[in-house]
Amino acid sequence: MKTIRKLGQIPIALTVPALGILLVVFGMPIALLFLKSVNAPALSLANYQAFVGHTANLRVLFQTIEVSVVATTFCLVIGYPTAYLIAAAPKRVRLTLTALVIIPYLTSLLVRTYAWIVILGDRGLINNLLLDLRLISSPLPLIYNRLAVYVGMVHIMLPVMVLPLASVMLGIDKSLLPAARSMGARPFAAFWRVFFPLSLPGVRSGSLLVFVLCLGFYITPASLGGLRDAMLSTFIAAQVSSSFNMARTAASAFILLGIAAVVLSLFGLDLSGTQRDAARHSWQSWYSFSRLFGALTRYFNEITAPFRAKRWAAKLYQPRSSSHLWSIIGTAFVALVMFYLLFPSLVVIIMSFSADTLLKFPPSDFSLKWYRSFFDHPSWTAATWTSIEIGIAVALLSTFVGTLAAFGLNRTFPRLRSFVTMLILTPITLPSIVVAIAAYLGLLNLGLIGSKTGIVVAHSIGAIGYVVVIVLATLSNFDPRLEKAAKSMRAGPCGPSRG
Repeated sequence: MKTIRKLGQIPIALTVPALGILLVVFGMPIALLFLKSVNAPALSLANYQAFVGHTANLRVLFQTIEVSVVATTFCLVIGYPTAYLIAAAPKRVRLTLTALVIIPYLTSLLVRTYAWIVILGDRGLINNLLLDLRLISSPLPLIYNRLAVYVGMVHIMLPVMVLPLASVMLGIDKSLLPAARSMGARPFAAFWRVFFPLSLPGVRSGSLLVFVLCLGFYITPASLGGLRDAMLSTFIAAQVSSSFNMARTAASAFILLGIAAVVLSLFGLDLSGTQRDAARHSWQSWYSFSRLFGALTRYFNEITAPFRAKRWAAKLYQPRSSSHLWSIIGTAFVALVMFYLLFPSLVVIIMSFSADTLLKFPPSDFSLKWYRSFFDHPSWTAATWTSIEIGIAVALLSTFVGTLAAFGLNRTFPRLRSFVTMLILTPITLPSIVVAIAAYLGLLNLGLIGSKTGIVVAHSIGAIGYVVVIVLATLSNFDPRLEKAAKSMRAGPCGPSRG
């Protein structure tokens, strides 16, 4: 108990277990990779100069940034109204929709990418349907292009955008919009000037998370895109498979990490501030932006004031006939988003019951032969139990360590909080192949290569980051006055006080 109280006085100490795991398994190996990138002990920038000196490298780098920005924009455009409608829904509906958003994100990325190949392929679901309806005479080029990359990336990253947005929106006082309406504000004006500024912390956090994760995408662009749609991660993977030049690979990885670090430093990924602080900062930034258009808006309002007064008097006692229409539009929009998120997984499930030798959609016949083959093969069942054991161990370790770290970060002053958060999120901002190489070097030093413990620790360095993000988003809506009130009633750090 005394130890818990001492840690409560130094909250940053709660991040020590998470930082310790990251340091041993990931931090020190990535430091060694950095030293290789600068040709230690000679310390030269020859590898970075070689990267910048090739036009193809710069083209791939700018293309990576472009694809990440566009994918983030699509996620924000689709995710913001989705999160708004989820937050405005009744509790049971909200919980159901949140679960539907999370379920696709829990499905294997490789499986979802393969599902989009089946859907968008030349003989895929969409082209076969259009050909059968005789709307087209030849298959449309829906795959192996930039459009397919965006479809796959947005599908994978949309939950990462929706969840932080919905978390912030749920913490906004619902009485503010009716109060604005009671003061004469129209629905859109009330939303734009009251609700949207308060939701900016979620916009910022969700956009930054999606952007930095998109920077490290590898499987989806390589599977759905063409030769002109390569990302920097694909370029690094090609380097590893062809020459395994660690110095050049490390230089490419640290260039990508530098971009992510600059973006996080400029915009600040801070999910742990209280709702009151977040609202205040959002109002300040939004007020500075709106002042640019203030004079023009006031002039326009003065001109249209007589017309708006007459229209307000005419509409005062008329029933609100458009609310039902907007409800239908909102329901249809959420239904389309949920269909977009869930349909690829549904395609994979249906194909698993196919009786065909080659998987296709729709199957010509249904059978359980693939399931019988799975359960009758000892190697598959053994691999399944191993996956379950590792998954449970990773969940327990990352949840415990990540929750401690998030609790400590939530109570740390902002600058240190942002810096430590960025450190913890580093494994999920680097290309997965580089993280795997660094983790391999770390496990090799610990003698854990080929062991279940090594696999658990290697998976945990990324899982801890996700736990920290989710728990920080939850703690951002926690009112610290509740804890003070509990302490005033003689409650201890972990429960009722004794004596």
